[in-house]
Amino acid sequence: MNATMPPAGLRGYRRRWLRGDGLGALTAWALIVPECVAYAQIAGVPPQNAFYAAPVALLVYALLGRSNFLVIGATSAAAVLSASAVSDVSSDPGQAVGLSAAVALVAGAVLLVAGFARLGFLTSFLAEPALVGFLFGMALTIIVRQAAKLVGVSSGDGDFFERLWTVLSKAPHWSLTTLAVGAGALVLLLALERWLPKLPASLIVLALGLALSAGLGWKDHGVEIVGKIPAAVPVPHLPGIPAADWLKLLGGALGVALVVFAEAYSIAGRFAREHGQRIDADREMKAVGAANVLVGLVRGFAVSGSASRTAAAVGAGGRTRMTSLIAAALVLVTGAFLTPLFTDLPEPVLGAIVIVAVRGFLRVGELRRYAAYDRASLWVALTALVGVLVLDLLPGLLLAVALSLVLFVGNAGNRRLSVIGRLPGTDVYGDVALHEQAVTTPGVLAVRPDGSLFFGNAQRVKDAALALCRAAEPAPHALVLDLTATFHLGIPVLDTIEELRDALERDGIELHLAHVRGLADETLRVHPLAERLGPGRIHRLTAAAVAVATSA
Repeated sequence: MNATMPPAGLRGYRRRWLRGDGLGALTAWALIVPECVAYAQIAGVPPQNAFYAAPVALLVYALLGRSNFLVIGATSAAAVLSASAVSDVSSDPGQAVGLSAAVALVAGAVLLVAGFARLGFLTSFLAEPALVGFLFGMALTIIVRQAAKLVGVSSGDGDFFERLWTVLSKAPHWSLTTLAVGAGALVLLLALERWLPKLPASLIVLALGLALSAGLGWKDHGVEIVGKIPAAVPVPHLPGIPAADWLKLLGGALGVALVVFAEAYSIAGRFAREHGQRIDADREMKAVGAANVLVGLVRGFAVSGSASRTAAAVGAGGRTRMTSLIAAALVLVTGAFLTPLFTDLPEPVLGAIVIVAVRGFLRVGELRRYAAYDRASLWVALTALVGVLVLDLLPGLLLAVALSLVLFVGNAGNRRLSVIGRLPGTDVYGDVALHEQAVTTPGVLAVRPDGSLFFGNAQRVKDAALALCRAAEPAPHALVLDLTATFHLGIPVLDTIEELRDALERDGIELHLAHVRGLADETLRVHPLAERLGPGRIHRLTAAAVAVATSA
């Protein structure tokens, strides 16, 4: 860990860190307040529900999480997935609050159980190209919905293309005043981020929009405003939905759980690597899960890690979890006493804030990189992207997960079998294609798969080994199979190796196994293959296997 890095947690906190953490908290608060209102609208709940959730999420993660830097709260991904899960159960706005809270509660419970079961490693199987495509499609979906606010019309229902057509077809009914307000907010946000990046652009635009709206009476000129927001102090409150709805929400909540943790963990991991901190996936899973459970119990909606707020807080000097605690207090005061200030907030200004916030997911550069160096990843990303646009978010997420699994199985199943030889002066064996000095032993063919064997690649490795034996000149009398990268041998793999032994025996070739250890050795010893091979053909080292095969 970096010598200057404060310890994880608040024990041993020093006063000199308070200034940086306070500035980080103020910066985070300046982003949380406008985004609370904006993301609540994406989630389909009243703005006050975001103020219920924000301080609770910040407090819980500060107490339970591992990262010194992660700022947790409402995010565009969590909000839009929550809204999608709710819409699958009911389109009644009156039920949105209870259903959204239930989604957060179920997603949090799933993450808690998974964390205690030490399943944090599972998120590594969500392939980055699939996640890039999914988030790209999600951002486009959000943008087309918010674009409707910028022109003063409804985007209707349906997928991305249907909503886009609805907005464009209503062009004769666009409000020019609303368009001017929304376009002005967009330009100002982008200008502030470009030339004054240290200023809280969202808060400045929000405050300016409020002042102009109240002073110029934009409401009277056809510009939609947020309206009165009740004081928002989080108090315990069960979702209060029918038992049948809990079951209907389960599928959507699982998708929410997957994305909110993947988002939070990736952000926490990035900042941990940059600052020499270590985080634990299982602990992070439990912390994010607990935050969502408690948010659900105060009528909030799903929360995750925020890249923009985290980066802004760190840039302002935040270095410990005190940043989140101070920000929680500031948001709590805002929700309790300052919500009347948001009454005249124009809807197109909110739409502009959301559009600018999600544009970071439009990773065109990453797609170009895939196109230049990895076409398979490009197709995975594009398939996930189109799936989101055509099928909607949750089906698109499931498609992204399925593509990730296909990509993983495909890569794991495509194992190369290397011919290996002894490196001069050592008992180490290396790939002869990579080491010109590697020496093979006449009459003995030693090979090594470049990864672990499992049911999906064992047959390919067997076929490759037989092909190498039959193509060798002169023909070998023994084959040594080096299992260095294999730490577990399942029954299907052992059965396939037994088939390899039988095929080699018919060709007059002995099979020797090397580097069989740990669980692989234990499972081999109870399989009939061990008896058929005999103790003289199972070795700890490749050098020993080659020596025995040569003497034979």
